[in-house]
Amino acid sequence: MRSIFLSLMAFALACCASVEKLDAANDVHALLISIRDNDQAAFDAHVDRAALKTEIEARLVAEAAKDNRLGGLASILAPGLAEFAGEALVQPSAFRMVAERYGYTPQTKIPGRVVISQALKTMPDGRVCATRQKEGPCLLIFTKGADDRWRLSGFEGDLAELRLKG
Repeated sequence: MRSIFLSLMAFALACCASVEKLDAANDVHALLISIRDNDQAAFDAHVDRAALKTEIEARLVAEAAKDNRLGGLASILAPGLAEFAGEALVQPSAFRMVAERYGYTPQTKIPGRVVISQALKTMPDGRVCATRQKEGPCLLIFTKGADDRWRLSGFEGDLAELRLKG
């Protein structure tokens, strides 16, 4: 009896995770379409601009600090340049290269939410992330907002994949 109960609990938890990923997949689908179509308004509706910009800026500053050629100049210039770059990179055209790495070109039909949900992984803190491969590392991170909309809030990919011109 105990093993049946534990099996049912495990099944219920798996269903909840699947429902959460299906819910997130709707917004991920809309984000992919906004990137493909270079639709700024739809992109902005599916991005937590402040969180994403802060994360990109922090990574750019950390990368600049590692460059020994710049020395102390990096600590002076990097924050301002990172702020500019962070704002410039949080655009649909900048994420087009990332989408193309996933196989989403302007000619590609964007898959439905069931297919997209299979590429999502639930994180321990409640966020979900998109991976290139089923068990691969997270690339795009999504956070559920107070309005129940999932928004892109983190980018764990190579910053070189972000381009200012699409």
